[in-house]
Amino acid sequence: MATITVRIDDSVRDALQAKAIEAHQTLSDFVRDRLQDSVFAFREDDGSRDSRGEGLEPDTLSAFDRHTLALLHRILGRVLPEDSNDVDGDKEYQLERAKVLERGFTREYSMEFVGIQPELSPRHCDFVMDVLEMFRIAMFSINELQRQGAEIEESLQRALKFVGFDHNDRLEGHLSDYARFLVKDGKWLEQEDFILGPEHGNSHHQTLPAYSRMLTEYREVKQARTRKSGLKSYLLAEDELRKIAASRKHASNR
Repeated sequence: MATITVRIDDSVRDALQAKAIEAHQTLSDFVRDRLQDSVFAFREDDGSRDSRGEGLEPDTLSAFDRHTLALLHRILGRVLPEDSNDVDGDKEYQLERAKVLERGFTREYSMEFVGIQPELSPRHCDFVMDVLEMFRIAMFSINELQRQGAEIEESLQRALKFVGFDHNDRLEGHLSDYARFLVKDGKWLEQEDFILGPEHGNSHHQTLPAYSRMLTEYREVKQARTRKSGLKSYLLAEDELRKIAASRKHASNR
């Protein structure tokens, strides 16, 4: 394992130490984990999983924003059918929301943001697309090897199969939502049956750590390759597929 020496201010070191104690980690382990996070991993304490629409409301709204939102509620209240009882509620509900905004009851602003999720960062969006692309290339590569007469064990095929994201985990559930959006938008349709079918792309266990390791190995394999020409230069050889599949398990469990 490599060693890196970094010089930091005493105040930064003290702040890191305090955070490490709070996380019940040594200072070295705490810093190492954060460095790994910045490169490829996603940890359970990722900020985007702290809430799913809770706490996103501002403490205050400008008079202009309050006026605009109140008008929208009043307009919606006027156009809703008299027997309306869906997510928009009825006329009385919409007029009540307008009054809350007009009178500035800040504690009630949260109702304006029900259903609004935390943003999925560009990094996480790219991660989903990179994962889907990696498994697409793996699938195409296996199909081509089999077409050429190679026998690919089922265990290797299983290890290189996309199994979704954990819907019981807030961040992974959000990533799964994005994967579903992409497939509905006509992308990565080879995953359509799994993501839009009965399973809804649910892995039922956390997959981020495994996918992160696999992506790291996939990128290293691509970088180490001799540049090929032709339409199928993106396909991977069997030994390259095995390297990626092996990284699915943590080194300590191999």
